[in-house]
Amino acid sequence: MSAVHPVDHAHDHDHHDHRPYGLMRWVTTTNHKDIGTLYLWFSFSMFITGGLLAFGIRAELFQPGMQLWKPELFNQFTTMHGLIMVFGAIMPAFVGFANWQVPMMIGAPDMAFARMNNWSFWLLPVAAILLVTSFFVPGGATGAGWTLYAPLSVQQGIGMDFAIFAIHIMGASSIMGSINIITTILNMRAPGMTMMKMPMFVWTWLITAYLLIAVMPVLAGAVTMLLTDRHFDTHFFNAAGGGDPVLYQHVFWFFGHPEVYIMILPAFGIVSQVIPAFARKPLFGYSSMVYATSSIAILSFIVWAHHMFTTGMPAAGQLFFMYATMLIAVPTGVKVFNWVATMWKGSMTFETPMLFAVGFLFVFTMGGFTGLILAITPVDIQLQDTYYVVAHFHYVLVAGSLFAIFAGIYFWLPKWTGHMYDEKLGKLHFWLSLIFFNLTFFVMHFLGLAGMPRRIPDYSQQFADFNMVASIGAFGFGLSQLVFLYAVIKCIKGGEKAPAKPWEGADTLEWTLPSPPPYHSFETPPVVK
Repeated sequence: MSAVHPVDHAHDHDHHDHRPYGLMRWVTTTNHKDIGTLYLWFSFSMFITGGLLAFGIRAELFQPGMQLWKPELFNQFTTMHGLIMVFGAIMPAFVGFANWQVPMMIGAPDMAFARMNNWSFWLLPVAAILLVTSFFVPGGATGAGWTLYAPLSVQQGIGMDFAIFAIHIMGASSIMGSINIITTILNMRAPGMTMMKMPMFVWTWLITAYLLIAVMPVLAGAVTMLLTDRHFDTHFFNAAGGGDPVLYQHVFWFFGHPEVYIMILPAFGIVSQVIPAFARKPLFGYSSMVYATSSIAILSFIVWAHHMFTTGMPAAGQLFFMYATMLIAVPTGVKVFNWVATMWKGSMTFETPMLFAVGFLFVFTMGGFTGLILAITPVDIQLQDTYYVVAHFHYVLVAGSLFAIFAGIYFWLPKWTGHMYDEKLGKLHFWLSLIFFNLTFFVMHFLGLAGMPRRIPDYSQQFADFNMVASIGAFGFGLSQLVFLYAVIKCIKGGEKAPAKPWEGADTLEWTLPSPPPYHSFETPPVVK
């Protein structure tokens, strides 16, 4: 067939007249852009929820002594803050980006499984309600920490069962979303869009989706064993019954370590789109970026026990996990080098997305360095479970994942809404976030080096000053996000109309490919020769 004939849609009209609108449009939508929007708003609501819990934690720690909460409620705050931020805020935000951007970046009309896409989203609010409801059941939410370590988690109240069920539901959502993303990327690319021409963001999500499918069932296994230990008298994690509490840690961290890369790889993808656009240069070393991302993903499976240096593993095991962990620094360093090389001699401008991307680069690299320090076994044995570790992973997850999410939102908002955001508000949001973030978490390195343990509601007088600084920083950082919310709502409601190519001079590079993508119109099917 030399051309695609237009199809007569006259007989379809009765269907189109009954398209749902209002609330039902959002409940039943199968449109990847609508679903992406739902994910992003859900993620923001969870970000606020988790942020309020962090406020509760930092308010208690503002000075020594017990101020506001009972110790067990404080522990519930730390647990739920972790679970909500990881599974409710960071991961769904990246899935929202994937839904919006991946089909458009590869020239696909939509995601491969449109209805499954809708279902994967609507599982999340259910899980979130379950998680938050656990605060209001007898015994309250689980206070075992977000890692839910046995044997403590076996002895918790019914809130623990709520958490386990919520994790199962969120895992099902992640697995379905990943199957969808993989199928879309592998099967629905426009003619001429080869794998090595895909934008970096698409690559990072392809790899992330494989990671999710590999490790989500492992987490499901861990929490199911917990559930049967709690209710059916199995003794997986009970030494008295022939089980082993350390087994739980092995299974959990075999999920947990790839999980931290699941939360950072899409961030790498976003930064790899933003930096070339504002440096007005193609990404330096595209193929090495693809290989680096893949090797990070593979290595992430063989480093899990660096979370367990104090569990009494043999020296040979400690050495293996120490060296394997250090090895991950190599591909990560390649990526940082490539981003800097992309900016080198570029004609850079510093609009908000670029500010967040450069902020990401600087602060994420610091988080990477403290990770390298914690990889050294004897050092880690001293610092394990102190505030040094808290500082490290917040540098990676807040200055890493979250800053990249902000960069991506400001970068693509003009495309998503048709309006330009207010640049002054964006810059204000960036500077407030950067300053208060460092105020909050930088001092935690000193607290950890001085020996302050994490997850404690009260502390010795020697830690008072740094804790006060951290708490002030935390309140500042939380309130700064209201600037972001205002900027986004203002942009959605109107404002300056976005040009077809919102980033002047950067338009051709929005794909950031080694070569420009093939021509593909999203409205009409391609002509088949």
